[in-house]
Amino acid sequence: MAATAALVGMAIVKALILRAPGTNRDEGLALAFSQAGAMAEIANVAEIMSGTRELADYQILAIPGGFSYGDDLGVGKVQANDFTRRIAIEAAPFVERGGLIMGVANGYNMLVKAGILPGPSGASQTATLTTNGSGRFECRWVYLGVNKQSRCVFTRGIELIYAPFAHGEGKFFTAQDVLDKVDAALYYSDSAGVLSTVYPACPSGSLRAIAGITDSTGRIFGLTALPEGNINYQQHPHWTRREAALAESGLKIFRNAVDWVKKS
Repeated sequence: MAATAALVGMAIVKALILRAPGTNRDEGLALAFSQAGAMAEIANVAEIMSGTRELADYQILAIPGGFSYGDDLGVGKVQANDFTRRIAIEAAPFVERGGLIMGVANGYNMLVKAGILPGPSGASQTATLTTNGSGRFECRWVYLGVNKQSRCVFTRGIELIYAPFAHGEGKFFTAQDVLDKVDAALYYSDSAGVLSTVYPACPSGSLRAIAGITDSTGRIFGLTALPEGNINYQQHPHWTRREAALAESGLKIFRNAVDWVKKS
């Protein structure tokens, strides 16, 4: 596909999974988009910087979880610097033409620390994801309720998601004036979808139990949990007990993204 091709209205939806040194969730994210009907490709951040690959050839950009650059300056910080200094030039027109961006876990940290989320576009960093309220790395499954008032195209039509959470710095924190304007797409909840700020239902201690946010367009989305960790029935922790409620619920996020591109 030529670099000048339109981002929307294409029969084939192409998703670029952008990895960096230390990323470890790229293949899972690529599999999720593939199961949702996209053609998923994994590329190193250096390929975008060098021009070997161009964002204009894709409709979806996804930044996976892991420990990019060893989290040496904090979770996602070095990758955020790379993004703002070398990739943002391509990212801005990519979004303007209708592209979708998704950041998961470490990728979410990157989007926040690059100032891309919560927005507006081009703003400096206004929020952060900091050390969990428990003061430790948390690895557990969580329920994610969906804010039906959110603009987020990734979460439309979804009631509840069950997904793994594996994070040391997942606590969303910002000033009150920014918090009041944030479009919270997901929140930590109990099994009935009722918002919960209580540990361990809310393992990060995020303000207002925020588990994922989107920008003003609804097309840039970040979340702390790992929806690609629940795209297959057998990934559910209770599948052997025949209690796999919400099995594959993470896959709905990826299907929403692919369907939105196809229909746009």
